[in-house]
Amino acid sequence: MQAEAHVNRILPEVQETPTTWTPPTGVLGRIVAESTARVREIPDRRRAELEGMARAASAPPDFLAALRAGGSLAVIAEVKRRSPSKGEINPALSAGAQAKAYASGGAAAISVLTEPRHFGGSLDDLAEARASVAVPLLRKDFVVDRTQLLEARAEGASAALLIARALEPARLADLAAEARAIGLEPLVEVRSEEELARAVACGARVIGVNQRDLETLAVDESVAARLLPLVPADAVAVSESGVRDRAGVERAAANGADVVLVGSALSAAADPAAAVRALTGVARRGRRAR
Repeated sequence: MQAEAHVNRILPEVQETPTTWTPPTGVLGRIVAESTARVREIPDRRRAELEGMARAASAPPDFLAALRAGGSLAVIAEVKRRSPSKGEINPALSAGAQAKAYASGGAAAISVLTEPRHFGGSLDDLAEARASVAVPLLRKDFVVDRTQLLEARAEGASAALLIARALEPARLADLAAEARAIGLEPLVEVRSEEELARAVACGARVIGVNQRDLETLAVDESVAARLLPLVPADAVAVSESGVRDRAGVERAAANGADVVLVGSALSAAADPAAAVRALTGVARRGRRAR
């Protein structure tokens, strides 16, 4: 009932005129189609192996607790070699060494991009990061199927990204529930009031507001200013994309963020530990209960 009440406060018309979901287009649409094709190629035998590996995996570090700890904005530092918007960022990056540097700089968690074609990542990067650090790991990819959640859990991730725009509403709710059932915390990413309402309705405890439109790759800082204050006070609000320096962290705090997720600026830094350290220590301002 609490979630339903908050949905109605975020988007009062959602019950009367539900938004019709359409598949993503542009860059996001292409990457989701590629991700779907890769998942379909995974043989049934491998899927069964992943089920067993996920069940046997040790409990991962607590992602939610790590993001909630302390009175300063937490930093999720991202391992990223390249991206559709930036091109090559750090193609020779070592996931393990980068993760160690981030952790020593004070990152609360580490995001590992595992998408191969556009971001240069792999599940090996996730495994390498897990072997190198004790902080929670987020698998950041274009998740469309339970198998990808099993992969994340088997390789030691604590959380997995679910992009609301990429997933039909019922599919988003199903994958969020399946993630929690196998011990992963879903980070649900949104860019509109309607997507935020869906994230809340599916029980998301970590909600990311992405300032970048993944269909066009344009960054709009007004998205964070508009949506972060609407995230429920008992959820963790993550500001994504467009944060490059401490001033960006300060803006995120002013908008009500609890966490910033920073990728390109940290992956390109000559001293990633110092770069993370420079973003820490910004006080949280909180959000009003709605």
